[in-house]
Amino acid sequence: MRVGIDVGGTHTDAVLMAETTVVAEIKTATTLDVTSGVVTALERLLATSGAERGHITAVMIGTTHFTNALVTGRRLARTAVVRLALPATAALPPLVDWPDRLIRAINPSIHMCDGGHEFDGRPISPLKPDQLKRIAAELSTHEIDTVAISSVFSPVNAELEERAADILLAELPHLHVSMSHQIGRVGLLERENATVVNACLRDLADEIVDAFAEALRAVGIHAPLYLSQNDGTLMDAEYTRRYPVRTFASGPTNSMRGAAFLADLADCAVVDIGGTTTDVGVLSGGYPRQATGEVDIGGVRTNFRMPDVLSIGLGGGSRVATTPRLEIGPDSVGYELTDHALVFGGQVLTATDLAVAAGMADIGDPSLVRHLSKDLVRNGVAWMAGRVGELVDQMRVSAQPLPVIVVGGGSVLMPDHLPGVPAVHRPAHHAVANAIGAATGQIGGDVDRLFAITAARTREDVLDQARAEAVERAVSAGADPDTVEVVDIDEVHVAYLPGNAVRVRVKAVGELCVGRAATIEEVKA
Repeated sequence: MRVGIDVGGTHTDAVLMAETTVVAEIKTATTLDVTSGVVTALERLLATSGAERGHITAVMIGTTHFTNALVTGRRLARTAVVRLALPATAALPPLVDWPDRLIRAINPSIHMCDGGHEFDGRPISPLKPDQLKRIAAELSTHEIDTVAISSVFSPVNAELEERAADILLAELPHLHVSMSHQIGRVGLLERENATVVNACLRDLADEIVDAFAEALRAVGIHAPLYLSQNDGTLMDAEYTRRYPVRTFASGPTNSMRGAAFLADLADCAVVDIGGTTTDVGVLSGGYPRQATGEVDIGGVRTNFRMPDVLSIGLGGGSRVATTPRLEIGPDSVGYELTDHALVFGGQVLTATDLAVAAGMADIGDPSLVRHLSKDLVRNGVAWMAGRVGELVDQMRVSAQPLPVIVVGGGSVLMPDHLPGVPAVHRPAHHAVANAIGAATGQIGGDVDRLFAITAARTREDVLDQARAEAVERAVSAGADPDTVEVVDIDEVHVAYLPGNAVRVRVKAVGELCVGRAATIEEVKA
């Protein structure tokens, strides 16, 4: 049996699954400290199902902790940034495009050193160990414990980043080191930014993993802990400690994966409506379609893998404005819906009130919204359906219309037909699709690198190397080696670089290997 939990901005959802069957589901309010909400959800889930704690083999959690930390600029560690590139790249130093508020939050120590490679692996300049030893001494003086290392074209040749990490760790064994070739894609500034984001979250990752481990211990569950990644797969607790940035956008991807599981559709659009926002993404082959360009997170441009998702401020708690014109959201009462919505005796007209007045939802006391004008209710429902229909249309990359799966607690806001949509599916357990997506997740690994094809290294050699690296990364993240398979491979010849350069992207996934993951006791240790 598996437990899946998804912590959203408004609700914390939890499900208990036996193989592919949903045994029990729970939806509770997200608490300010988040973790206590997880404990509440687990306790209610176990009480509802009556399941023996010893029968639970794994717990999967999708969380907003790390995204919220970056967006708010809180709980970020002071971080050193080491770029291996001189004499190149001096015109644009690290963090040149970061918002001032985040610069102040991480108070960075920036160091530019010799090193780096050309796209084909030729060195720009040799690494100078003395430079790195001086940096280590400075970090020790200022008590900086986390460092982000980036090097020009490290996805092509990671040797210098690894050597730099070894030198720094030899001087300061306690350092948390993040290397850009393990996190981002080709593109120095964006990859470096993603690496710095990861580095400044490393201390928080330790706290969060320990807190979740303690939450499981508090309810008597002694099973391995996994967290959801932003590509729809899982990673074990120790992997999360090293790569907390990979949890970003895990909420929408959990919902999309859960929707695919519940509706048994592999290629479609997924509309996930929560209490505050509506997220629209596209499933391709059962996995979220990935964004191909840069992704802005809290004002920071990054290029690590993220789902291609459009979001608007429309949810069950969205406030309804009638003057000067009808508009719903983006302001929301959020997790205070049961205190402020009309159907719960409050004084705020919300999207949920419109859905109840239209007979689309049985929530609260319908008699409290009978006074709403029929025109307002009808126009409000049409307004919401039109906005979602527009989002789905924006996500199409072909002329063929996409079928839609509607999930999430706020899915009651949508009618059975959406403009421009051939079919709307609302499967059983749709309200907790995000938690189901976490519980049914697989383990993944991917590669996105530039390769130079030469007489000595053919196209087949390059593809074989990329496949092997993707499989290795999946296994290291906790996949059963016997079940890992390559599910996606893409190659693009890069005409703007000299020589025969090709960008290869490979994704491998496998079934969860519980025996390889850290136990709760190991995580606490």
